[in-house]
Amino acid sequence: MKRTLLFVMAALMMVPALAKGKKEARTSGNPILPEFHADPDVLFSHQTGKFYIYSTTDGAPGWGGYYFTVFSSKDLTNWQHEGVMLDLGTEQVKWANGNAWAPCIEEKRQADGSYKYYFYYSGHDVKRDRKSIGVAVADSPTGPFTDLGRPIVDKTPKGVRGGQQIDVDVFTDPVSGKSYLYWGNGYMAGAELNDDMTSIKEETVTVLTPKGGTLQDYAFREAAYVFYRNGKYYFMWSVDDTGSPNYHVAYGTSDSPLGPISVAKDPVVLIQNPGEEIYGPAHNSVLQVPGRDEWYIVYHRINKHYLYPEPKGPGYHRQVCIDKMEFNADGTIKRVTPTQAGVAPLKGKIK
Repeated sequence: MKRTLLFVMAALMMVPALAKGKKEARTSGNPILPEFHADPDVLFSHQTGKFYIYSTTDGAPGWGGYYFTVFSSKDLTNWQHEGVMLDLGTEQVKWANGNAWAPCIEEKRQADGSYKYYFYYSGHDVKRDRKSIGVAVADSPTGPFTDLGRPIVDKTPKGVRGGQQIDVDVFTDPVSGKSYLYWGNGYMAGAELNDDMTSIKEETVTVLTPKGGTLQDYAFREAAYVFYRNGKYYFMWSVDDTGSPNYHVAYGTSDSPLGPISVAKDPVVLIQNPGEEIYGPAHNSVLQVPGRDEWYIVYHRINKHYLYPEPKGPGYHRQVCIDKMEFNADGTIKRVTPTQAGVAPLKGKIK
C-alpha cells in the first residue's frame, strides 16, 4: 500500500512537468543543437526539402576542432544529427590539419537537373602555417564530400595588413546568377567565383571593410554574411571578440554584391540580453523561407557558464540558436530580441 501511494504521488508530481514539457515543445527552444557548436550556416535544400545547419564543432581548447557535422530539420524546430561530413583529421582533407572553422554551403542546380553542394570552410594550412579557405563538393547536402585538395584563398588581399583568412560566406546573386565568396577576420573581402565554384576571379577581389564604428555599434571584426531582398544587398558582420558578451551583429546595405557598403543608421541587429542570460549572440547566417517574405536569423551565443573572466575557455563554448528576423516598411532590419524559446514549427508547404 505504501509503495502504491508513493507511486501515485510521484505521478501527480510529474503532471505539471509533463504539461510544461508539452508546452515547451511548441517551439524549438534555444539552443537548437546539442553540445557546443558555433558559426552556423543554414541551408534549405530544394533537392531534399529539408533545412540543414553546418557549424564549427566547438568546445575544444584554443578552437581546436578538426571536423564538421551537419544537422537536418523539416520544420526548423526538430534537428537530427546527420553525422560528420568533413574531417580535417583524416585523409579526406590533406592540406589542413585542424582549426575547422566557420563553414558555409551553396546548393547549385546543374544543367541536367541534378544538384551539387559546395562547402567552404577555413582550416590550418599545414604548408603555409596559417589559416586558409578550402572547398569540398558533394551530390548530397550530407555528403560524402570530396575536398579540392588545396586552399582557394590563402593570402590577405592587396593593401590589407594583418587579419586571417577565415569566416567564409558564399552568396549567389538572384539578379545576375553570379556567385560570390566573402571572408576575413580584421577585414572584409569579397570576390566573384568562377563557374566551377572552386576558384575565385582574382581580378575581382575587393576589400569591403566598413569604416569606423565602435565596439558599441558597428566596428567590423569578422563573419561577413550577405543576402538579397527587394533590390538591396544586405551585408551583416560581427563586432567585438568572439569570447565577449558584447559580441554582436551589425549590418549595412549596398546596390552591388561587391559594395560599397552603407552602414545602417541603426546598425545593431542582434546583441546580448543579460536579463535572459543570453550573451555574445553573433556570427550569424540568415534563412529566407523559399517563396515567402519570412526570415530567420541563425547564430551562436556563449554558454552562460563560460563567460569572461572565468578561465573555463570563454569563446569556444558556444551554442547555436534561431530566432525570427523582420523588416520595417523602409527595408531596414528590426532589432532582433534573442530568446530562450526559439521559433515555432514552420507551417505550410514550401515552394
